[in-house]
Amino acid sequence: MSRIVSLSSPDGLTVTLRLPAADGSIAMPEVISFGPSEASDAPIIERASRINGMDEAVASAVLLPTGGMGFFGWPAICGHRSGRDFVLGFCNWTAEESEGRLALAATDTVARMSLRLTLSAHKGGVVSSQVCLTNDGDAPYQLDRCMAGSFPTLAEDATVESFTGMWGREFQTRREKLGTGIWLQENRRGRTSHDRFPMLFVESANQRFGVALGFSGNHQIVIDRCDDGRRLVHMGELFEPGEMLLDPGESYLSPLAYAGADSAAFHSFVRQELITWPGDVMTPRPVTLNTWEGNYFDHKVASLKDQASKAAELGIERFVLDDGWFARRDDDTTSLGDWDIDTTKYPDGLAPLVDHVTSLGMEFGLWFEPEMVNPTSRLFETHPEWVLQVEGRPLRLSRHQLVLDLTRSEVADYLFAKIDSLLSSHDISCIKWDMNRDLTHVGGRDGKAATARQMRALYGLMDRIRRAHPKVEIESCASGGGRVDYGVLKYTHRVWTSDCTDALERLEIQHGASKFFPPELLGAHVSASPNHQTGRQLSLSFRSLVAMAYHFGVELNPLNMTLPEQDELAQFIALHKRLRKLLHAPGTQFRLDPVDGRYVWGAASAERIAVIVAQGSQMVGEQPAPLRLPTHITQFGGRWRIADRTPQQPDFIRISEGQSDLLAGKIDFSLVSLTSAGLPLPMLRPESALLIELEPTTGDPDHG
Repeated sequence: MSRIVSLSSPDGLTVTLRLPAADGSIAMPEVISFGPSEASDAPIIERASRINGMDEAVASAVLLPTGGMGFFGWPAICGHRSGRDFVLGFCNWTAEESEGRLALAATDTVARMSLRLTLSAHKGGVVSSQVCLTNDGDAPYQLDRCMAGSFPTLAEDATVESFTGMWGREFQTRREKLGTGIWLQENRRGRTSHDRFPMLFVESANQRFGVALGFSGNHQIVIDRCDDGRRLVHMGELFEPGEMLLDPGESYLSPLAYAGADSAAFHSFVRQELITWPGDVMTPRPVTLNTWEGNYFDHKVASLKDQASKAAELGIERFVLDDGWFARRDDDTTSLGDWDIDTTKYPDGLAPLVDHVTSLGMEFGLWFEPEMVNPTSRLFETHPEWVLQVEGRPLRLSRHQLVLDLTRSEVADYLFAKIDSLLSSHDISCIKWDMNRDLTHVGGRDGKAATARQMRALYGLMDRIRRAHPKVEIESCASGGGRVDYGVLKYTHRVWTSDCTDALERLEIQHGASKFFPPELLGAHVSASPNHQTGRQLSLSFRSLVAMAYHFGVELNPLNMTLPEQDELAQFIALHKRLRKLLHAPGTQFRLDPVDGRYVWGAASAERIAVIVAQGSQMVGEQPAPLRLPTHITQFGGRWRIADRTPQQPDFIRISEGQSDLLAGKIDFSLVSLTSAGLPLPMLRPESALLIELEPTTGDPDHG
């Protein structure tokens, strides 16, 4: 007899499976329901998903389908042993159930392979899947594919929401209706990438869920159509040819694949479980000044000290020294890998600058790009064999860089020693860990593909630094948002969302990224005008409000600002500090899909609601629709009014007398009316923004 097992995450998803009968028959666990707990009851009768003319019915909506059981869809696991044992068929399934965990195990006695699939329930309402495949034979097994998880949709009519882009245009949202064929996404860049993020949402009439892969390297996401119209979403690591060869007794452990009902579930999971803060508690995210766009490679100690002094006056709390501080680093063509302080720029070392910054009450941060080396460097001249390369092939430069082979212990030891020395001898609170090229010709010293090993070695190096310096935070940057995922976030505390600091471009970038990442982890900086990437001129108000709800920072030289600009920026910094407890609090955020160029996001609590409205492009409509906030805010009840607005004189195209009274706080309303009728706000001019703060007028409950 088959056995029904299930796993539920609190207030999240439930997976209910039918395990194959323990009679030696070959089959994979069948998914009989997947979704919210209240909608995950088992079906009334057991039925076969597909007959297909075969003598025995074979289910198609199964976890990790293989080609050895009469399944003709996309196999989630496949490989061979020198051309043999190419058929996989697992049997003798067992299940170990414990609180929040379901471990399934099976063997293939013919191919001599064993499989262990672990499903786990996580805080926040997220379920994860991880696969371990072991070679039980006496000869190597070539593993060509092994997905980390499979998640089913309920209906044929489904839409996929994925994220694409390029450098400076990350997290662009794309929606496609799934057809009768396979939907496929593959990433071969050796890092998460700017154009193929390992996360997406699938939505049908009666189901919506998101999936994310906890891995920063090459990946594969496939959505396959089953015979009965349902679909299987597979995700896992993508191997280079011949990369994953399992010796006898050796195992492959996949990354974790996550599924969650919505953005709130993923945010909660990241906050409660994935990210680990120094001291296990997130302190208020410090307002940050990063020196890159204000200085580039022109490092003058006196000027940097003056910038730090001005930053402290403005209310900035963290000063990060970007690229250009190490020996002979006057442009991006030289010296990566050496990591010795430039005694020409810093004749007394970094200590005078670090001490000056910390004496002002600010934290000091330092930029590194550990994985890379310039051919023009002492390191490469001494150890040209330390780079990833394929014998007989030319070294491929990108941004004048080659990639160090982190799988070599001597390379990892060298990098750890360099970083450890600087962290041990200076009061450094954070590292900006950059990575500025895709990987090509990723060969190890054994001549075989090393992309998978390189990524795991990177995680190992990050973990080693974290353990040696547990109070130091790490920011993940990879040409901006090229490595933003749940794999690297296990070892880091902040991600640089994009190298493009243009606030207009940032509207869509931050909107997309915030669907999977809490706002306090997404670096968002106020940069100079004209913008250094686009040349666009934008008001300081617009630049500040677009960055306001995220990990707020500054990307400019404050000495170049006029006194009125400095005063205005200081006011926005003070406003962010006043609101960040609300803006970064668990469970308070909301985000609306943009309509007619208008982006809306914010946070709500029983004491205050903050709403940011930004008009990007020119509207097509004559006037904006009333602003309707999400219905979950009605839990707070009472009557509310607009208590404040920033700027005090918003850039409205036109405003009526009633709208003036509304914005002045003369009109109160229930939260039910705010979510149904909505706030009839005036039209903003393109490239302008408004922050409105709502507060309750009485304590009387009014739930509509």
